[in-house]
Amino acid sequence: MSLRLGDTSPNFTIDSTAGQINFHDWVGDSWVFFFSHPADFTPVCTTEMGRTAQLANEFTARNVKPLGLSTDSVEEHVKWIEDVNDTQTCDLQFPILADADHKVAELYEMIHAGESETAAVRSVFIIDPNKKIRLTMTYPMAVGRNFDEILRVIDALQCGDANNCALPADWRKGDAVIIPPSISNEDARDLFPNGWEEIRPYLRTTRL
Repeated sequence: MSLRLGDTSPNFTIDSTAGQINFHDWVGDSWVFFFSHPADFTPVCTTEMGRTAQLANEFTARNVKPLGLSTDSVEEHVKWIEDVNDTQTCDLQFPILADADHKVAELYEMIHAGESETAAVRSVFIIDPNKKIRLTMTYPMAVGRNFDEILRVIDALQCGDANNCALPADWRKGDAVIIPPSISNEDARDLFPNGWEEIRPYLRTTRL
């Protein structure tokens, strides 16, 4: 069964570097950046784990909990974290799931046979406090993720939820937003008191 946007994220209970985690309980009222990596003690993965740790304050400011996963053991994760902290000049505090039996990787379709039969590809799931999957991205094993885009899309999702708006290409915080065509001009006057520019009847932009 394929996971689609808007689906409830599958729950699971598994060991991690922070002890046993029941995923839905652990999420609580937060957003989640759930991401997999192929293996511990590998170069691209080390940079990604380090970058996630370096951005801890950025994730906290957005009420986002990072959660890593690979098919290695807790013991291997713990040893690797020392290497990540040393080589990436960081302090990695977020949990890394130990999915040695591939249970969660298969549940979230993180193993792609064209890349590997046993290691997870670089999957990204952005999950909201209602446990709904809001965004998915999949990177190949040899290419690290763009963390600017991960933060940008979290900002966009949260902005859209809070303001009943849509976000244009390359949108960043502070940029104009789009009033969805489903919102009438009458309703838009209440929702967007700053008014709007009507480029086309279907394309109205406004500043929040």
